[in-house]
Amino acid sequence: MSLNRSEKQAVIDEVTGLAAKAQTLVMAEYRGITVADMTKLRSQAREKGVTLSVLKNTLARRAVAGSAFEVLSDQMTGPLIYGFSIDAVAAAKVVADFAKTNDKLVIRAGAFAGKTLDIEGVKQLASIPSKEVLLAQLCGLLMSPISRTAAVLAALSAQRGAGAEEVAEAAEPAAEVTEAAAA
Repeated sequence: MSLNRSEKQAVIDEVTGLAAKAQTLVMAEYRGITVADMTKLRSQAREKGVTLSVLKNTLARRAVAGSAFEVLSDQMTGPLIYGFSIDAVAAAKVVADFAKTNDKLVIRAGAFAGKTLDIEGVKQLASIPSKEVLLAQLCGLLMSPISRTAAVLAALSAQRGAGAEEVAEAAEPAAEVTEAAAA
């Protein structure tokens, strides 16, 4: 079913809006994927904040013209699904993880920060931990010296407390000897 001119313009405007907000675009060939598998992929993408679109390549080229994803225009051929994500690694992660379990989905290319990514580049981008995991790791690194310092100070205070008790115990017999000598 073909689109009329105003419908095509609406699609271009929608994809241009996606491209303006997105940090990453991943393209994959979906030839031979069943409807059930495609539905599963779309639901996984939705959970991760990735927008998947099946577009006519000419409309996709027009939509990304002038954006950071224009570098992929020459690779927009064949039946492609386009994954846009605001999170830098989400689109690559969703598509790469699904491609591991379904050999019919073939990663073609991607773009991040205005640079073209080949298949290996997309896979490497997908292997980067998510933003939440990286923030947790950073917090752990920042907390590590503080917790170590607290542990050392607690050990020192416990050691000094034990040392003070030993000094007090040693002072008690000396005080008894002094009292006995004075009497």
